[in-house]
Amino acid sequence: MEPKDYRVIKIEGEYATLRDLETKEDLFIALALLPEGTDVGTKLHYELLEYSITEE
Repeated sequence: MEPKDYRVIKIEGEYATLRDLETKEDLFIALALLPEGTDVGTKLHYELLEYSITEE
């Protein structure tokens, strides 16, 4: 899978909604799969089956 960039737009319980910054599609994912410190508004980079927090 190719690298992608997301923004966290919503957190509900143990799940987060991510928005693909290129296609604007939403992805629903468990918070446990995201890096510690992830919050609403956080920008994430996905590559090699791993999410990382990126700078603005």
